[in-house]
Amino acid sequence: MLTRRSALTTALPAAFAAPAYAANSFQNFVAGVYAEAAAQGIRRDVLDAAFVGVTPNQAVIDKDRKQAEFNMTWTRYRALVINDKRITDGRAAFAGNRTLFGQVESHFQVATSVIAGIWGLESSFGVDTGKYKVVEALATLAWEGRRASYFRGELMAALKILNSGDITPARMTGSYAGAMGQPQFMPSSYLRLAVDFDGDGKRDIWNSRADVLGSIANYLNRSGWRPGETWGQPVRVPVGTAAFGPANGKWAAPGDAPSAVLAPDGAGGETFLVYNNFAAIRRYNPSDFYAIAVGLIGDWVMS
Repeated sequence: MLTRRSALTTALPAAFAAPAYAANSFQNFVAGVYAEAAAQGIRRDVLDAAFVGVTPNQAVIDKDRKQAEFNMTWTRYRALVINDKRITDGRAAFAGNRTLFGQVESHFQVATSVIAGIWGLESSFGVDTGKYKVVEALATLAWEGRRASYFRGELMAALKILNSGDITPARMTGSYAGAMGQPQFMPSSYLRLAVDFDGDGKRDIWNSRADVLGSIANYLNRSGWRPGETWGQPVRVPVGTAAFGPANGKWAAPGDAPSAVLAPDGAGGETFLVYNNFAAIRRYNPSDFYAIAVGLIGDWVMS
């Protein structure tokens, strides 16, 4: 990192010249980012374009600080994320992309249903991708300090994406926490797992449905998805006993598939028998609620 004040002021455009009194200022933070990024081979013109107009975003800080302890019940979560509109929209999205889904499933050996479930839960099938500028959001969180190391790493990953030319700063939008595009990949996940499925030379998870669906499938494939097996199924557990049976025989699992019984709201609530592929979904988002919702949305979209 540059340390001399003269180096700080010459390393940046005029708008980011750091005043001598602001030792911990955002401008100084950006100067350090410039130096670190340059050492990793990111071009100066890319950095200049990425940081045009970037300032600490108070809305990002407020959202990050207002995160409540996650104590929602499964019943409440399910009501929030699974509804008739989402299923109807999912069926329309599948119908409009049936051939593409088939190509993606064939290539990555990941079930169309779970790809659709993640697409639907992450961005309502591409409708709600987030409007925050990713560089500004990540820079704000890395500078603000609650999880500075993590977000600085994600900021560097975002700058590498820009350096590759896959997307421009203006089009690199996402959530307040920097999750990007229709599959809501963090930048580090994008670098590892996004794919150019439409073959145009860019990995565009913002606008290319082929790249979106291919990237979700690649993520699951690399997370251990087992083709030909389901994620899980609802089961009924008789009150007061440990016995249970499938709620719908069509979801019968392969005989050698390890399984576990999951009751997210405890005894008396909904119960699910989950298999190996449930763990693959949880590698996308490590929440039982999320993984169950993805499975259910996908199953109902395809029903």
